[in-house]
Amino acid sequence: MHQNPCMTTTATPLDVTTRASLREHNSFGLPAVARTLVRLKTEADVRRVVDHPEYGVAPKFVLGGGSNVVLTRDLDSVVLKVEILGRRLVREDADAWIVEAGAGEPWHNFVAWTLDQGWPGLENLALIPGSVGAAPVQNIGAYGVELKDRFEALDAVDLVTGRSVTLDAAACHFGYRDSVFKHTGFGGLAGKSVITRVRFRLPKPWQPVRGYLDIERKMAETGNSAPDARTVFDWICAIRRAKLPDPAVIGNAGSFFKNPVVTEEQCRDIIGRDPEIVHYPLPDGTVKLAAGWLIDACGWKGKTVGRAGVYDKQALVLVNRGGASGAEVVTLARAIQESVYGRFGIRLEPEPIIV
Repeated sequence: MHQNPCMTTTATPLDVTTRASLREHNSFGLPAVARTLVRLKTEADVRRVVDHPEYGVAPKFVLGGGSNVVLTRDLDSVVLKVEILGRRLVREDADAWIVEAGAGEPWHNFVAWTLDQGWPGLENLALIPGSVGAAPVQNIGAYGVELKDRFEALDAVDLVTGRSVTLDAAACHFGYRDSVFKHTGFGGLAGKSVITRVRFRLPKPWQPVRGYLDIERKMAETGNSAPDARTVFDWICAIRRAKLPDPAVIGNAGSFFKNPVVTEEQCRDIIGRDPEIVHYPLPDGTVKLAAGWLIDACGWKGKTVGRAGVYDKQALVLVNRGGASGAEVVTLARAIQESVYGRFGIRLEPEPIIV
């Protein structure tokens, strides 16, 4: 029996580059070279990596949009660049829209698309750099909303077995700018799985989240105390553009430090010395402090160490002044940490992953 040549199929070869520069693949624009860079366009590509005689047994580093990483060295591991696309409405019921996106979709474009379709809920997370697949890794958040508040589930491929798995919020162990995907120890999934698709639950009826000072100022300025989702989106974009540099123009990784959470007693102690400190009481009785305010109070805004600096409009953002190395960024970050600890007794934690 002869096989019909029209029925013959061949697997698409992996998109592999050796000695690949990663400068254009990280928003800080830091110099680093990957010994092997594999671009993943489909779930099948992930399985091809797992089955590959060389790549399958090699250490791996998963790279999304590169907006949450500080590269301090060249990478000998196989770098997996996730570029899986696609957006769709999974289902709609009386309580919510369930919307899915491929892990390689740019996050902000996806947020804008959901609003264009009439599915609000992600507007407070507008203009955050990075990809959809990186969003749950970091449990991104801004202006009173975290990803976990809108999360339904995600699909991932195990880098050992090649099997597809679906994880709900409990399995992701979301914390403040944290998840199971940032940890390498027992139970951690960093470097052990590739997120391929993420689903979001956008609740009905929609309610604006507007408890942040910048949003309250916009309401006061405009006289609009009941903004719709598109208005909130536009406000958030304007607020972020006024304070944060565009990574395409000035290399940066967005907010570099987590906002520290302290006890009420610690907050009262700091207020006693610095009454103007920006702080937000949390439902559990703790208080979130504005890391940018702490850094600014220590005189770092606009300062430069080597070719790395602190953005002159927002002290929470470290920037590449031009030709900076990852080591210079880390040196600057550590100097800021020591300065804030010396004045306030608070240790700031970096948001990006330092490699």
